[in-house]
Amino acid sequence: MGEFTGFPQEAFTFYEGLEKDNTKDYWEAHKATWEATVQTPVEQLMRDLEPEFGPLRTFRPQRDVRFSPDKSPYKTWMGVTTTSRAVGGVGCFLRLEAAGLRLACGAMVLARDQLERFRSALDHPTHGPEFDQVVVDLAARGLPVGGGREPALKRVPTGFPKEHPRAESLKWKGVVVVREFERAAWMSTPKAMDAVRDVWQGAAPLNEWIQTVVGPSNEPTGRPGR
Repeated sequence: MGEFTGFPQEAFTFYEGLEKDNTKDYWEAHKATWEATVQTPVEQLMRDLEPEFGPLRTFRPQRDVRFSPDKSPYKTWMGVTTTSRAVGGVGCFLRLEAAGLRLACGAMVLARDQLERFRSALDHPTHGPEFDQVVVDLAARGLPVGGGREPALKRVPTGFPKEHPRAESLKWKGVVVVREFERAAWMSTPKAMDAVRDVWQGAAPLNEWIQTVVGPSNEPTGRPGR
């Protein structure tokens, strides 16, 4: 096996086509392209990154349409993650799509028990200021911390004053760094892996704070916070 050399431009054009024609016919006609230009490079990228970041997982290309009004059969992206949980998972993420690359670290959606601990930590005399320092340090590196995938609450949660120094963060249902890169020629070179490393390494203090102060969820998967 060789080293990761980038995502071929055909990977992006494959997803452009899938966005326009998300059908089994398109998928079957272009499956060999997906295997060669998406699946194979992603698997090599994972092999190269796992010694540093631990086991990585991908998402299956088929969508779960059972409870969705959108019956499109395929995801229009390829994802890689260090965590097995969608809700309650703390880790690093990569998303390859027609528009480019999206890289993230943290918790996209906190589970209920984590959310309670997160809010308590923000109110803690030690852990709250620690969080502030992480946010400041990451912002200085061009890695702003945000509230994740779920919409934030409109009001500060019950039990916390409206003028709380971390009022906005208390409204969050996740806590994550997200960097989006528009499609560019460097993504078809080894620099793509450099970008992944830069974000995942740079945002490590946020993951460490979450894992240390908030911890893993003890709830079944799939239960978002409130």
